[in-house]
Amino acid sequence: MGRCKLHSVLLAFAVVLTAGPAARPVSALSAHLHFYMHDVLTGQSPTAVQVVNGPRGHFGDTVVIDDVLTQGASRSSSAAVGRAQGHYIWASTGNPELLVTMNVVLTSGPYAGSSVTVVGRDDIAAPVRGLSVVGGTGQFRMARGYVLWKTVSLDGPNAVLELDVFVNA
Repeated sequence: MGRCKLHSVLLAFAVVLTAGPAARPVSALSAHLHFYMHDVLTGQSPTAVQVVNGPRGHFGDTVVIDDVLTQGASRSSSAAVGRAQGHYIWASTGNPELLVTMNVVLTSGPYAGSSVTVVGRDDIAAPVRGLSVVGGTGQFRMARGYVLWKTVSLDGPNAVLELDVFVNA
């Protein structure tokens, strides 16, 4: 009798292993998102706030962001499409290199209500930088991909960045 129960349990386990991946829906969503991020550290309405001063120069400086994302490079004449929410840390004692961790939260368009999680190294001296898409929510749940971004303009500590997000979910 015990041997029959063992066979039943093993058979049930084999069925679960075999059916498990096939029972999950397969998504084939691929998207290329393009927008501009407005990182504003000064003025009456900053969207980036330094919360930690590093011990040596900028090394260790930590900035929390809630930056506006727009369709075009001009914040005043372009429609807002979302927010970049997270933080960046000056992670190098030499060159200006940041560790960026942020959620790209989409508020309009076909992906409104979804987000993409981005993590990576930003060597701000490089003309184009690549960061990793490591997850997401909504239509981008379990997303993978990458972000190419470049600085469009600098006005003191304020910057406009162009982001090309290539994502698969």
